[in-house]
Amino acid sequence: MAFEATKREWSEVYLLLRLLSDGYVGMGRSDMEKGDLCRMPIAVIRREEHDGTRFYKVEEDTIHVKGENIDKRFSREEIGCAAARILQALHEGDSNEITSPDGIEEFLNDVSIYDLEARTEDRTDLHIAFYGEEAPFVGFCFRSRVGGVLSLLEGRAANFKFEQTGIRFAVPTVNKINATGEPGNVTERMLMIERLGGVLKYSDVADKVFRNNLSMIDLHAGRLWGEMIRTMWLEGITKISDLTESIKVKNPLKINDDLIHKQGFYEYKVKETLLALATGMRPLKTYTGRDNAISGLLFVTGDGKVTGYGNAFRKQFADFLFYHTRLEKGSVEKYKYGYLERENGKYYFKLNLKISLLKR
Repeated sequence: MAFEATKREWSEVYLLLRLLSDGYVGMGRSDMEKGDLCRMPIAVIRREEHDGTRFYKVEEDTIHVKGENIDKRFSREEIGCAAARILQALHEGDSNEITSPDGIEEFLNDVSIYDLEARTEDRTDLHIAFYGEEAPFVGFCFRSRVGGVLSLLEGRAANFKFEQTGIRFAVPTVNKINATGEPGNVTERMLMIERLGGVLKYSDVADKVFRNNLSMIDLHAGRLWGEMIRTMWLEGITKISDLTESIKVKNPLKINDDLIHKQGFYEYKVKETLLALATGMRPLKTYTGRDNAISGLLFVTGDGKVTGYGNAFRKQFADFLFYHTRLEKGSVEKYKYGYLERENGKYYFKLNLKISLLKR
């Protein structure tokens, strides 16, 4: 019997089965092409289902599955074969909905995997104890190139406000600007404002909670990311590392050369933001800077390899995010930005911050 699920759901099941089959997490370097930094042996994986917690103990040739009213053992080789069939289906699927490969539904029932996505409230996808059963569990989220789940940040709450200054536009002019181009052609409207004598001056992060969250990284982080968004739209630069180089030249925070070039101020602030986002910071939830439930990221590459990044290898984690992320253009209609809007007698133009991992 077959059923359908999304690529994200199948990717999460694939991740679990692949880890159980491999029996380790390869901790990645910033450059994944150079291979694993080290391999950390998995003792136990903990995962939440609708009917309770599952524990998957990795033994020499078997996986011991334990839970409420569950106590079973399965061959690691059999689990690896199931993972391979799911990966093949992900590669061959043309749409977001993938039909279960032959025999997979029965296999998942046997190993008591009923929820393709883990049931958690803290955004972790699974917890892993390394080296021994008594070791503390480490919470991980996952992203997958074969599953299309790559965003670190998106949503309307991640809008930034730019005050329209330089010249006072009449209402008909504002209407003309807002009617220019297709909805998604934000750049055209920004350039038209400039041609007519207007200036878009950074004002603020639109949402108070997200503004405060970014301020935990740096009091001027909003201005820094606002300038990066503006650069993305006007200059077509999308990679975070390339945008940071551009920002170093523009120096929107007006800091001294020693901070920029000797101490790497802008790189450091960008990496700190990316680390916070990767480990749980969200626009609409108050961020305290303390440890989150998420301590790392499990990344499924296009060929199905699982690479881990975590707080235990913070430099590699930060560098990976810095060189493998980009800004994307979020939906204008969904996130409500890209037009001049009147507020308290002034006009503001909003831009949206969407950060994703590179697709390849």
